[in-house]
Amino acid sequence: MGKVSKKDTYIILTIVLGLIAGCIYLGISLLYGFLGSILLMVFILHIKGFSYSQLWGMVYTGLIECRILYLLILLIGATVSVWMSSGVVPAMIFYGLEYMKGMNFLLASFLITSISAIFMGTAIGTISTIGIALLGIGKGFSIPPHILLGAIVSGAFIADKISPISGLLNLTLTTTKTKYKEALRTMLVTLAPVYVITALGYYYIGINYSIKTDLGSLMEYQSAIIEGFNISPWLLLLPILIIFLSIMGIKTIYTISIGLLGGIIASAVLQKISVSSVFHYIIWGYKGNTSSTMLNSILVSGGVISMVEVVLIVAGAISLSSILEKSGIIKPMINKIISSIHSEGGLILKTGFISSILTIVTCDQTVGIVLPGRLLRDKYEALRVDSSVLARTISDTGTVIAPLMPWNVNALIIVSISGISAVSYGPYAILCYISPIVTILLSNIIKVKRQPSIKATTGV
Repeated sequence: MGKVSKKDTYIILTIVLGLIAGCIYLGISLLYGFLGSILLMVFILHIKGFSYSQLWGMVYTGLIECRILYLLILLIGATVSVWMSSGVVPAMIFYGLEYMKGMNFLLASFLITSISAIFMGTAIGTISTIGIALLGIGKGFSIPPHILLGAIVSGAFIADKISPISGLLNLTLTTTKTKYKEALRTMLVTLAPVYVITALGYYYIGINYSIKTDLGSLMEYQSAIIEGFNISPWLLLLPILIIFLSIMGIKTIYTISIGLLGGIIASAVLQKISVSSVFHYIIWGYKGNTSSTMLNSILVSGGVISMVEVVLIVAGAISLSSILEKSGIIKPMINKIISSIHSEGGLILKTGFISSILTIVTCDQTVGIVLPGRLLRDKYEALRVDSSVLARTISDTGTVIAPLMPWNVNALIIVSISGISAVSYGPYAILCYISPIVTILLSNIIKVKRQPSIKATTGV
């Protein structure tokens, strides 16, 4: 086994961050940054005494550990397309708009977006569909677009925190070895106060603006949905079923598969779409074909094909983190940070710091999830703090702060969708910065869930 010096560590990390930053600057896929980083790391570490078989073995081990995640991501892509063709997503938009009539529009936008995000399982997907619809309707109000988008972003990123069909949450659960049911119970401890604070914030901001409902805009969307789909409240039972099955502890892959199957049946039975067309949507994606051009532009999903690059990026991040961990490059740095931790509060604080820094410097949430999830598990076990607390802390910090940085992939996608930069909407994305603050403040107050002691589990 080779050995890496402190100087080598800084050189390797500089190269990795440089390649990822280069991808962001050039506007190309992060896949190239991860792939280039892996190849260069393998080359440098081979010079330092590691064999190629050892290095590729590290990559293989990391990839195999997360193999179910790749299938989940592809299933999520298929499910979103089918939920659009089946009328599930249009029904959510239809009834959501109906609910918003006469309400504080800013608060209603946050509430509707957050609920929809849980069912859709993707923050960016929620923003690019329901979020764009709300921004379009919001043109008829006096609420500045950047403030409205801040509320939409806050609601949308609930998906990446607690949605059972979220790729990022499933990555968090996989790397921390936590079950969804346990994670949800733990996450609600911090999410509940964060959600209330955020909702109150939007209520008070919203009352400063005209809340007269633009019925014309609402009715235009609703009429186009009714003309293009067979809308029924029964369609809402499918996403509700998915949430119920997840809370009951059913494995995520089975839950999403049921959601996909239900969407296929609804597409064929309720929308009278041929089975061949449904499977075309699953693979190649779906695009709305209603009387509203604006509605058609938001009812778009790329299907399984669009998720292939996502799978490769996640695989690249996992491979990179696996080499960084198993070769001993980054562990000394992490150990230095956590060596002085002797309390649960300190552990949560350092976890949030590490996850956030990695999300900030790598321009994506993936590394901010994978590395702390892998490298801090032992410390949580040593202090007998349950792994669900590790999952919660990563979710409350590194995951939700992503859209606040203008250089982050999420922020870049949001500005490409809406034309509004993170600098403008960031201050109004209340949940995204309140969440880590509340988590850290409560870290020394909340009684964390502890793992059973060795004696309790072995009977010694």
